[in-house]
Amino acid sequence: MRSEEIEAIRSELEKYFFIYDFREIPGGIRFYVIPKGNAASYIFSFSADYDVNIGWHMGEAVVDVRERKERPWINVVLLLATFISTTLIGSTFYEKFNLLGGIVFSFAVLFVLGSHEMGHYFVAKRWGLKTSLPYFIPFPTIIGTLGAVIKHRGPIPNRKALFDVGVSGPLIGIIASIVVTFIGLRLEHTPPPTEAIKIGIPPLFHLIAVATGFSGMYIHPVAFAGWVGMFITFLNMLPVGQLDGGHVMRAMAGKKSEIISRLTPLILIVLGYAVEVSEGTGAGTIWILWGLITLFFSMHPHPAPLDDETPLDGRRIILGTFAFVLAFMCFTPTPIFMD
Repeated sequence: MRSEEIEAIRSELEKYFFIYDFREIPGGIRFYVIPKGNAASYIFSFSADYDVNIGWHMGEAVVDVRERKERPWINVVLLLATFISTTLIGSTFYEKFNLLGGIVFSFAVLFVLGSHEMGHYFVAKRWGLKTSLPYFIPFPTIIGTLGAVIKHRGPIPNRKALFDVGVSGPLIGIIASIVVTFIGLRLEHTPPPTEAIKIGIPPLFHLIAVATGFSGMYIHPVAFAGWVGMFITFLNMLPVGQLDGGHVMRAMAGKKSEIISRLTPLILIVLGYAVEVSEGTGAGTIWILWGLITLFFSMHPHPAPLDDETPLDGRRIILGTFAFVLAFMCFTPTPIFMD
């Protein structure tokens, strides 16, 4: 374990124990402690990335903290399951059930989602942070997945690291979305005889449609995968809690970001209500739902980096502002709706 990580663990343990010594053990750290109160409650404050055990050693109370070993086979299984679920869903987007078309759609979706998460992964590694490979989440939604996540372990050293890790995923993801959308809008498509999915068009998608000369009513599933990437980028860049936008705003504005984090869910709920009243198509429901979800996120203050005093440089402030503007270009008030 790195010294910063050990110090963060020690700081957390000191809420429940007096620590008078510690030493390295195979795979982790052993702390020699005197309990302050209900010693069992400390376990729930720790990340799931650690195995934490309290016991006795040579008549002294000890707390052993070990890093959990990665299980890459879980990532592989989830990736395969998500490939299958997105392929099956994508196969139904054609005039007839089209397995090959479903595979193409699956690759497009996985490319967009994977690019986003790998952006986080490589930048985190560049900063020397411990992070997992992406965990894809298969689920029977209209795209066959709930997206993907990666897990970060240990403290963030400073605001620059927090910013770089937070902004990298959305920026790489939106580039992937632009590429996929550009390709998809140049492909012809015959929809299934059943009612097609109706989507609102964000400004960025519209610009690509103009650039490609697209003027049709139906888009190819590959273009839909690009649209999904844009929509996910907007949701992730909301400046709330530990969403990507929350990381970026916390790095840019410091503790003042908590005000924005608490206001954003309320804005989403009001937006959802306004859309529902004006449109009456069910499109506002998603904003109300996401507002309630982000309201939960906003209740938990964003963890501060170890160095929370050094502000970001001007270049990162400009990049962060650009990232929020780009995310707003991925917004549409009626993402998915019915006539």
